[in-house]
Amino acid sequence: MFTKQSGGTAKEKSSETASETSPKSTLAYRALLIFSLLYFARPEDFIPGLEYIPIEKILGGVALIALLFSINSQRRVKRWPTELKLLLALFFWQCLTVPFAWWKGGAFVWVYSKCSKAVIAAFLVIVAVSTIRQLKLLLFVQAASIASMTLVSVALYRGGRMGGVLGGVFDNPNDLAMNIALNWPLCLMFLMLTRNPLKKALWAAGMLVMAIGLMLTYSRSGFVAMAVAALFGLWEFGIRGRRHYLLALGVFCAVALVILAPKNYGGRLRSIVSDDVAVFGDAKFAREDLLKESLVVSLHHPLFGIGPGNFAPYTQSWHVTHNTYTELSAESGIPSLVLFLAVIAMAFRNIRRTRVSEAFKNSEEIRLYTGGLWAGLASYLTGAMFASTAYELFPYFMIAYTVVLYRLTWASPTTSLEAETESKLTRFRY
Repeated sequence: MFTKQSGGTAKEKSSETASETSPKSTLAYRALLIFSLLYFARPEDFIPGLEYIPIEKILGGVALIALLFSINSQRRVKRWPTELKLLLALFFWQCLTVPFAWWKGGAFVWVYSKCSKAVIAAFLVIVAVSTIRQLKLLLFVQAASIASMTLVSVALYRGGRMGGVLGGVFDNPNDLAMNIALNWPLCLMFLMLTRNPLKKALWAAGMLVMAIGLMLTYSRSGFVAMAVAALFGLWEFGIRGRRHYLLALGVFCAVALVILAPKNYGGRLRSIVSDDVAVFGDAKFAREDLLKESLVVSLHHPLFGIGPGNFAPYTQSWHVTHNTYTELSAESGIPSLVLFLAVIAMAFRNIRRTRVSEAFKNSEEIRLYTGGLWAGLASYLTGAMFASTAYELFPYFMIAYTVVLYRLTWASPTTSLEAETESKLTRFRY
């Protein structure tokens, strides 16, 4: 993958700086930023009338424009990272499954409209992001958008299982809970990153609202993912980062959330380990049946599956598998599952290798980004066992973030922040 580079000559550094600030690369990044904002902020969920505008098609158009401009600037990435090659292989295999699908037309539409966006999103992040500041802004947009959407959803909550403002930030309460859990460590990361008391207070309030919002979704998968996110976040920032006050604060917040928990929330959580479903019905047993059925389908169609997006109509259950891993194996074969797990493993390897870089040792900001992404990935890996997210974009964004972070931390002996400062001084002088 990427290897550590020497400092290089002044001419080489000047060339790299010019590449990073060229108009095409800047336009590609701005298009990516808009793409990310539209995807995570979901303006159609809270602006009346906007739901009638084809946001999905606009997202695709923005992504395509950014991709076209990014192709001309991809020389910054001298070698395509292994993660991107694996994602391309995954997309190729999903395309290959279409002729063997149970419903070929549906599988084709699914691959074209869903699977392709995952590769495009990862490619855009890897190619267009060239500085730590740009990476920080993308992470900010993602974390702040989910926190804001949760706030609006909580404010408009009127009982039952909370979804997004107009039917779900990501289609249903479970998807909303999954995104809250994944982004909660990123909010904690930004809280640690800023020294401004007002900003700290805003991030802390956002995290509290996200925790309350997650409980209002009554999502058991979201609760498990949030528990992992909190544990990994406290370990990373509290114990490893030697901020021991976070441990006491974590205990206080846990007690407060127990007091603020909505009605019957404890019973909902008890159903994870018991068969008492008197309050919430037999959803637990239905999920178990879906899991078993997805495993059976995977065994009967191990190579090509039944086609992306075909599980619900094929089984006549009209439900997804509620498991990302069996969703892949059942719909596009076991090879697709192997490729997906390989990409996830590479993302964790990026985090591990970033930890031994000089930039990590010398920059508190790099350490915070590394810890936030590590906790977020751990949360996703757990939550994916109870939610169907194989065709969502947010896991692929997270994977691409680790690629960029690893590349930038090993780009030169100095940190990327120092390189950006030098670049600004150069432009000011000349």
